[in-house]
Amino acid sequence: MNRRILNIALPSIVSNITVPLLGLVDMAISGHMGDAVYIGAVAVGSMIFNVIYWLFGFLRMGTSGMTSQALGRRDLDGVAMLLTRSMGVALLIGLTIVVFQYPIGRLALMLTGATADISSEAWIYFRICVWGAPAMLCLYGLTGWYIGMQNTRLPMFISILQNVVNIVASFTFVYVMGMKVEGVALGTLVAQYAGLFVSLSLWTYTYGSRLFGRICWRDVFERSELSRFFTVNRDIFLRTLFMVAVNFYFLSAGASQGAVVLAINTLLMQLFTLFSYVMDGFAYAGEALCGRLYGAGNSEGFARMVRRLFMWGLGLSVVYTLVYALGGRPFLMLLTDNASVIDASASYVPWAVFIPLCGMAAFIWDGVFIGITATRGMLLSSAIASVTFFVVYLVLRPMLHNHALWMAFLTYLAMRGVVQTVLYNKWSRGKGYANKERF
Repeated sequence: MNRRILNIALPSIVSNITVPLLGLVDMAISGHMGDAVYIGAVAVGSMIFNVIYWLFGFLRMGTSGMTSQALGRRDLDGVAMLLTRSMGVALLIGLTIVVFQYPIGRLALMLTGATADISSEAWIYFRICVWGAPAMLCLYGLTGWYIGMQNTRLPMFISILQNVVNIVASFTFVYVMGMKVEGVALGTLVAQYAGLFVSLSLWTYTYGSRLFGRICWRDVFERSELSRFFTVNRDIFLRTLFMVAVNFYFLSAGASQGAVVLAINTLLMQLFTLFSYVMDGFAYAGEALCGRLYGAGNSEGFARMVRRLFMWGLGLSVVYTLVYALGGRPFLMLLTDNASVIDASASYVPWAVFIPLCGMAAFIWDGVFIGITATRGMLLSSAIASVTFFVVYLVLRPMLHNHALWMAFLTYLAMRGVVQTVLYNKWSRGKGYANKERF
């Protein structure tokens, strides 16, 4: 069981680590163009697309859970149809973004509040990268399907390939062809479509002979199955909106307290990001393995898998907590040499130390809930946790200021795990496998 978990978790962790490298490569190249405007433009453009693609992350999560369940039932027709349906919806959404790129881009730039010169260059970046929306969203569907099929090595390979292509293409466009922001954007665009092409090619080579003939094209958009697909993904989409609201408010609330506080919060949140890279890998394992056991009706194996995932989560959380407690301040010193930021961060580092223990359950439960498509429970937990975040911060802000923000964020993380634990225990004691659909 441990080997099965690690076979899925470890490649997923590598994939997660490579994802931000796409943005880092763009940032490094823009940082050597001779004008800070280019750095700001690429940063703003990247942020816009990060938010857009985060909102449509349900294409990966929903596909993963339903595919793993179909695999557990040995329903190869269902497995093939799920990929086709997910890719069809992803392509439709991606083309819609392309068609409405002007209002979407202008609204996004207005909300960022960037200066006129940065907005002008960011608009160039946006108008090029937006053509990659169909490729990125189709990759989300493919990645979710691969995870559901218990195969995370292919997504890992594709992520690494995208980074290599992005580096080579961006350097070529900028340093060989003399482009500026448009060269960085074109490099990203080429990498996105290269990733999609390779992913489809690997699917054809690995699964095509077994599954392509099982696709019934007239049933791709069959009403009842499409309704279930959208019900699952609607809940995940709404849950993502709550998470986006909390993260953006956390950023804006820190910014309103001055540049030093904003810098401290931004740097300390990197500790949360590092933790999330690893825990997401085990969440993916939960999606794939719990979903398959659930689909197969193996209640005993399912319960054992949930317990084993939490053992891994707890062990890693303890390790992370100890590392952050001993190395939190030295880590900040690696990220910045600003003495005022480092000195002012001393009182906030203890909050970051508790991120692993407060957030572990939410990551593991998210994987389990996605695997069994208990998306309503995910939505409910995120809604309650988000409301708790705002209440805690707004009540304590007059007294604790930025400490109130960190207390609210840790409460938010913990509350997600608490609510999901209550929901799972209620289901396992009550309906259980006798009535799966009512969870």
